[in-house]
Amino acid sequence: MRRTALLASATLLTALIPLASAGPAAGDADPAPVPVDRFEGEVPFASQPAEGIFTWGGDTDDPPALQLTARPDAPEGAKVLTGTYDISGYGGFTHDFAANLPAHDWSAHQGVRFWWDGQGNGRKIAFEIKDGGENGEASELWTTSFTDDFSGWKQIELPFTDFTYRTDYQPVGGIDHVLGLTRMWGYAVTLPTGAPGRFAMDDVELYGRADQALRASVTTDAPVYPVKEGATAAVRVTVATTGSAPLAEPVTVAYRTGAGTARPGTDYRPLTGTLTFPAGTASGTTRTVRVPTLRNRSPEAAGTIPLELTVTGARAPAETPRIVLDAHGLPYLDSRLPVKKRVADLVSRMSLEEKAGQMTQAERGAMSAPADIAGYALGSLLSGGGSTPTPNTPAAWAKMIDSFQLRTRATRFQIPLIYGVDAVHGHNNLAGATVMPHNIGIGATRDPRLAERTGAVTASEVRATGVPWDFAPCLCVSRDERWGRSYESFGEDPALVESMETVVQGLQGRADGRDLARADKVLATAKHFAGDGGTEYGSSTTGTYTLDQGVTKVTRQQLRAVHLAPFRTAVDRGVGSVMPSYSSLDVIGDGRGPVKMHARADMINGELKGRMGFDGFVISDWNAIDQLPGDYATQVRTAVDAGVDMMMVPYSYKDFRGTLIDEVRAGRISERRIDDAVSRILTQKFRLGLFEHPYANTSGAARIGSAAHRSVARQAAAESQVLLKNTDGVLPLKRNQKVYVAGSNADDLGNQTGGWTITWQGESGTHTQGTTVLRGMRDAGGDVTYSKDASAPTTGYDVGVVVVGETPYAEGVGDVGNGHDLELSAADKAAVDKVCAAMKCAVLIVSGRPQLIGDRLGRIDALVASWLPGTEGDGVADVLYGRRPFTGQLPVTWPKSQAQLPINVGDTAYDPQFPFGWGLTTLTGVPSGGTETLRALERAAGAAERAHADRTGRALVTKARLLVQRAVGQNMSAAVAKPFADADHLLLTGHYRAAVQRLTAAYRAG
Repeated sequence: MRRTALLASATLLTALIPLASAGPAAGDADPAPVPVDRFEGEVPFASQPAEGIFTWGGDTDDPPALQLTARPDAPEGAKVLTGTYDISGYGGFTHDFAANLPAHDWSAHQGVRFWWDGQGNGRKIAFEIKDGGENGEASELWTTSFTDDFSGWKQIELPFTDFTYRTDYQPVGGIDHVLGLTRMWGYAVTLPTGAPGRFAMDDVELYGRADQALRASVTTDAPVYPVKEGATAAVRVTVATTGSAPLAEPVTVAYRTGAGTARPGTDYRPLTGTLTFPAGTASGTTRTVRVPTLRNRSPEAAGTIPLELTVTGARAPAETPRIVLDAHGLPYLDSRLPVKKRVADLVSRMSLEEKAGQMTQAERGAMSAPADIAGYALGSLLSGGGSTPTPNTPAAWAKMIDSFQLRTRATRFQIPLIYGVDAVHGHNNLAGATVMPHNIGIGATRDPRLAERTGAVTASEVRATGVPWDFAPCLCVSRDERWGRSYESFGEDPALVESMETVVQGLQGRADGRDLARADKVLATAKHFAGDGGTEYGSSTTGTYTLDQGVTKVTRQQLRAVHLAPFRTAVDRGVGSVMPSYSSLDVIGDGRGPVKMHARADMINGELKGRMGFDGFVISDWNAIDQLPGDYATQVRTAVDAGVDMMMVPYSYKDFRGTLIDEVRAGRISERRIDDAVSRILTQKFRLGLFEHPYANTSGAARIGSAAHRSVARQAAAESQVLLKNTDGVLPLKRNQKVYVAGSNADDLGNQTGGWTITWQGESGTHTQGTTVLRGMRDAGGDVTYSKDASAPTTGYDVGVVVVGETPYAEGVGDVGNGHDLELSAADKAAVDKVCAAMKCAVLIVSGRPQLIGDRLGRIDALVASWLPGTEGDGVADVLYGRRPFTGQLPVTWPKSQAQLPINVGDTAYDPQFPFGWGLTTLTGVPSGGTETLRALERAAGAAERAHADRTGRALVTKARLLVQRAVGQNMSAAVAKPFADADHLLLTGHYRAAVQRLTAAYRAG
């Protein structure tokens, strides 16, 4: 989710607006209006760093459609800006000034005005301006609004004195919290949500003369000042002016302790006084108000002391600072007590309103004000995909989250927030973090110990930024690679998914939760419960999606064997939270038809919490309750009664909390159910050590993106590479070979990392730190020439490497049929054809799922499934040049055609391009032999199975597999593929003798 506010840019405006306006002399007339945007075409539709107008929104449907329209009634000129919109989350447009030119000085003017074509709908439209910082994306945001309660054209005037500091989407810590107006970067319009609409706008300009008396402001250094009883709070009060000029007139700040929850005379002594900043005082001057508290030693909840400030001669702080006497002496604060007793004590003290707040999770950028954290007693915040602080650095993350935790200190029991992120392949929202291969690549490694290490690296980097909760791992069993989330799955076989769940220990530590309080561990989330990988093509009713959020239709036996099995393993591993799926479940024979998972009490309460014994808490998916039938109260009641303990309600957190309270008071949701949900949430907060240490422990920040962490990601990238074909040993490459490299994904870090990287959908290009495949090949010492489109001459080379595949996508946006297919692009096909016709060639497919390559397979000498290898392209180069051998195996079946889908191991009809488990190797000493060798391996595997010698059993089956692959070569047929795939499933389930038997059948068929 990008920062909604503002813009950037202006070549024209640099000429129109002086960069250092001194302002008119006293007695002069108001300065002439200065045009900002006439909408005659002088400002293009573009984005940073150039000047331009661009749109934005919460998802792909939210950005409005804009155009410049000629209208005879235009208030100015011939054209106006018109637009249509239908916004569910947030959306609007921005005019940014050029980031590579100096900022603009608006300080000589009273405000900004424009013409608006009123629709008389009574809806509020927000107008924002940006001040300070290096450019439009690194400045402070200031906002005001007007109401469309008129018809026809009206000139809207917005004095700068009406703008208030936005409390979200700001540079972390802010710049100076002063609307200086001397470094302006543009404006933005946020359009109303909830119903389709249209608008027209014209002639944005600066007007009037600045009111010098209102160019000073007073701020405090924090909104909340927690202190132990008996200690003294120090509130720093600062005066600042536009342009940092000294005060032209004196400013006084009268202060007094107001009525809070702390008791005057018992908890503190009332205080009054006045601070004076004389004329000539330098901007940035600070005075300190000290508020002493009293010690009474009796156990009690936290108490608040508002410090009321009355400002004369300047703008007052937007918020009244509060001194907070910390809660103390209560049993739940005693870390020596068992967690169960601490939870019971705290729950017994909480009001219904406080309990409802704990069950509420808001998006950090969607809060109307940070004060809502205490005002609504929120239990959790999250960063959705791409919802990041500015700048996007580890320090800024920690500072941002600490500022949110500070707000919880102003609540009665000071219950800390639990902050969550989708770190699905490393701390992927953080620029510069170590990004692992997506899960499909981890599944290809068949290396549970490596999976655990990748989880440990992720946990370390996430926790070091102040985030204690990860919405990972995804334990879906992907049964149809047309699904846009299929790369989030470890594979199509539940046994493979279960084997990779060592990642839970990497994230959380030991299964009993004793490691959760460590500075390098996070709470894990098993998602999406259950069956999201089995939705039928065409069953989705969400937008243009085809599979995502669709219907999984299975027998109860299939449900338990395929889709529930990974969650049983996760519960056994102690996973702390579970997220239900958006999808619906249709259990054949139960007579209920498709039912949304968030409404299935039989699954959440019955299977998960009941039969599996899950004792963590259940968190909903993003706005998922909105998809349930009925009015909002019914949706809330249904989800809570189904067993969802915390609701991810990014924008509607106020509505959810209020509705939940109303439903409980009306007796439609039981207090016992509320207490159960809150107890589950608090248990994990205590286990995470948040009550003792609510703020970020950044001791591990230096290891974020470190060489040691990238080494793990590099190994994972190398082990994830699956060698599907290797005629005449084209791979590995030799360093003395002249190599011609081509293809769209050879030198594109964004394509290589895929979706869920920096932003929700991901994007092509370079947006974080890492090494592309091309760079890795050069780093490996290869003699490499690169031509992306293969337009450079192809003569004189020993071998070609063509790196092709997909561009990033996430969730249903990537569903096949929703603008996507499994075909290579025309440019990639052309590059493959040209290079492979000119020389021996290896083709690497960088993608989140198999791509259809059969029509070109005969012309390709070596074929590699590279998946989405993450930031460490050196790992891909390691296997290309033989530093590591190819050892990866297919985690999903590679189809011959899209018509075959879905196709999975165990299917009765099974005739793929490459079967599940296929993976050639470049190891030396690959076993040879025939049926006698296989018979001997079968006997040995049976003995290992009886002795429970799993490592030996797996090694014996691997020998048999490599022998069969060597013998079969490219003579793949259904008779070979089915027993071969069955053998890999049997290996994963510990049936080593039977696995060798099936491999023997594949050998004989080949």
